[in-house]
Amino acid sequence: MKTWAMTVLIAALLSGCGREKEPGTQTVRLGDARRGRALYLTNCAACHNSDPSKDGTIGPAVKGASRELIEARVMRATYPPDYKPRRKTAAMPAQPYLASSIPDLAAFLNPAAN
Repeated sequence: MKTWAMTVLIAALLSGCGREKEPGTQTVRLGDARRGRALYLTNCAACHNSDPSKDGTIGPAVKGASRELIEARVMRATYPPDYKPRRKTAAMPAQPYLASSIPDLAAFLNPAAN
């Protein structure tokens, strides 16, 4: 009886192995706020402010920014659909080399959304 129960248990555990994710689903990586802070200070603070809750010399305060906004601004220097920008400037260049860091920036700027 123990052998049969163990066989059923192993079969049940292995049945989930190798499954591909459902079509149309996406895996979203959670970010690391410490890494995001370091990235922010290195790449963003010169224009925005070392304190993201305050306006910078060129860019606005960015604390609380959504991941969607961060991705649009960093990757394409655009805004998400229906977003109303605080400033109508085009000073921020696209920085697509930060693509893999967007989850970390989002975790730092808006921890509640992570």
